[in-house]
Amino acid sequence: MSSTRLVTLLGAAVRHQRHLRDLSQRRLAALAEVSQAAVARIERGERAPTIPVLERLLAAMDVQLVVGVEPLDAHLDARIDDLAARPIAERIDALGLDELLSRLPDFPKVITGGTAALVQGAPVPVDGLEIALRWQDSKPFTRWLETNYGQRWNARWEEFGGVRLEPEEPGEHRWSTLYGEIRATMCDELPETIEVRHGERSYQVVPLVELELTEPRAAELLRRYRARQQASGS
Repeated sequence: MSSTRLVTLLGAAVRHQRHLRDLSQRRLAALAEVSQAAVARIERGERAPTIPVLERLLAAMDVQLVVGVEPLDAHLDARIDDLAARPIAERIDALGLDELLSRLPDFPKVITGGTAALVQGAPVPVDGLEIALRWQDSKPFTRWLETNYGQRWNARWEEFGGVRLEPEEPGEHRWSTLYGEIRATMCDELPETIEVRHGERSYQVVPLVELELTEPRAAELLRRYRARQQASGS
């Protein structure tokens, strides 16, 4: 686990406990005798709290930190094993894929990334819809985001919101919406696809072999899945 990920996890834990108790950052800061700005930076993962400060923050909420170790990225292996035990239709339903696709405007789009791997049967962890869109369709996509409570990922603050929606604006092509998260690859021409059918639904997806060549994130998940298969003798 990288130090950056650990800082993010600690900040998320503090924020989660604070929300459970309906405390404001200002109130928690007063209880723990730290500044409100320090609490904000810790929760955003911008600042690694010292052990004494972390203990005071948690103690102010009547909880304490429990430290443990696990194999590197064991959480990914656990999610892969869990997904592998489920039927493909159940994995697709859990993602809310069909509803999100049906809600998007009727412009050409291609399923790519981890979502394409999932549709093709690979039990890889996916948290949102990954699609390829043409730049010429960016304006209707932006209008759809505006009407469906879209918020763009703000890499500076490590949260959604606070930046302009338009794909043309600098930043990650990642949005939260009323119907789920969307990650978009903007391109001049859509990639070649294959058709995959599940029940009565048809999906246009980037083939697995192409994903492994062009999508580093999806390729890493596929390699991890295959390593799990080999380790189990499947």
